[in-house]
Amino acid sequence: MRRWWCAGLLCGALALPPVGFALEFTADQYTRIDGHTRKANMYYRDDRWRLEHHELGPVNVTIVRKDKQVMWLLLSRMKHFKTVPYDPEQEPKVTERLEGEISREEIGQERLDGHPTSLYEVTVQRGPARIAYYQWLATDIRFPLKLARKDGSWTVEYKNVKLRPVSDYLFQLPVNFQPLERFGDPSDAGGTKPGM
Repeated sequence: MRRWWCAGLLCGALALPPVGFALEFTADQYTRIDGHTRKANMYYRDDRWRLEHHELGPVNVTIVRKDKQVMWLLLSRMKHFKTVPYDPEQEPKVTERLEGEISREEIGQERLDGHPTSLYEVTVQRGPARIAYYQWLATDIRFPLKLARKDGSWTVEYKNVKLRPVSDYLFQLPVNFQPLERFGDPSDAGGTKPGM
């Protein structure tokens, strides 16, 4: 009996992520800005992420490499890519605490995408400005499933979140893609807007 109890305890401990474990997940990302919704499949690891865009446009994949301080915009139909500098404003807000957070107040509970969530009003200090958000934090997986500016200007929501390892392959440039020398403004290319 004692051996079974010890084995069960060990299995339970192994199922928990170690302290300091990198956040890795896949999810469907829905971004709503000024009444327009965009969908992308997201593959995320702490210092890098990949977005596979669902809308029509020249760029159908964005790979962000924070570790290299670059973003690659992939034009799959042409087998070309454009390298642009990393923009910290593009970093997804996928941690429980927001950068610059100065206050947090729980205002309710709600079920979202099958997860129980706590709804918070969160205030962030960004330079001289204070920005208010609503955050829906899944209490079972400790993941922010939805974040919305209180003024209603944008919302980002994650569905089908799966906390699991993500392959290095997803964050590499395809070997048969060539650099594109001239390309328009990346903001026109179907990427996410700042603060997503």
